[in-house]
This record gives sequence, C-alpha cells and structure tokens, in this order.
Amino acid sequence: MAEAQAATIAPPPHAELIDAPLSAQKEKIALRILLYSLQSHVASAADAMPADKYGFAPTDGEFKGVRSFGQQVKHLAATNHILAAAALGEEPPIDAGDETGPETVRTKAEILDYLKSSFAHLSRAVDAIGDARVPVRPSPISPLSATTVTRLSLVVESLVHTYDHYGQMVEYLRMNGVVPPASRP
Repeated sequence: MAEAQAATIAPPPHAELIDAPLSAQKEKIALRILLYSLQSHVASAADAMPADKYGFAPTDGEFKGVRSFGQQVKHLAATNHILAAAALGEEPPIDAGDETGPETVRTKAEILDYLKSSFAHLSRAVDAIGDARVPVRPSPISPLSATTVTRLSLVVESLVHTYDHYGQMVEYLRMNGVVPPASRP
C-alpha cells in the first residue's frame, strides 16, 4: 500500500514545466494557430449554410427557444468582440448588445462580415498578450473576476465559446443536408 501511495504523490513527468513561467511569445504563437484554425472552420461553416437557411432553428426534440443559425453566428461574433474588448482594456462594443450583436446586421453577408471583424478583434487581443502597457478589464459575460482575469484567459474563453457554437453550427448544417466544409473529403 505504501508503494501505491508513493506512486500517486510522485511528481508527474516534466514537473519542472508546471511551474515554468509563461512565455508570451510562445502563447501568442500557439493561440494564433488555434485562432486561425477555428476561424477557418467557423467562417467556412457559416459560408456553407445557404442564405435562405440563416433563419433555421430546429424544432423537433428539445430545441424550444434556441437561436437560429444566423443568430448563433452573430452571437458568437458578438461574444468575440466583447471578450476581445475586455482583453484590450476597451469598453464592450455598444452594438454587441447582450451578446446578440447589432440589430442592423441581418443578412448572411452582413453576418459574415461581422464574424470576420470579430476574429480580427480577437487577433488584436492575442497580439497584446505580454504587453503590460495594454490594460485588461473584466467582462460582465465572463466568470472571471477582476482579480483573476488575464488577457490570455479572456482569449482562451472566447476560443472555448467559439468551439461550442461551432459544434452547434455543424449540427444545424447537417440538419439541412449540408456537410460542413471541415468534414468534407
């Protein structure tokens, strides 16, 4: 039994890396790779949905009150803008609404442009990682408090949120007979 306990409290392999200081440059490189990959998947999925299906929301099963496809994309973009603004010490964009995005953004083309601008905003937040001159502020939509929020954490939160909605977008595409571009041979 002592051997079993010793094995459970032994340091993990490469334990010295756990306490290693973060490298802003390495974090930015890794986040850019993830951001550009995610942007490619999300933008191509958003583009793949026919314009006349942007109002589609599932109704069969437990889908009461869910967002339409277009609302999903606009919400994802609004959240990117809100979290990027916080990461850059900016006020949240007025037109982001309560994570719903601008009321004036309605068509597929407008939503795609808004999505593209949200990824550009998030990219600027990634670029600011490690820059002590750029302030960070908490965001009302983030679970992170003023004492725990960091630029890195806000960017990661936005990426996690985007992956969640990308999964929903894939489901909506498939419900409409569209194979997501990232899943095509």
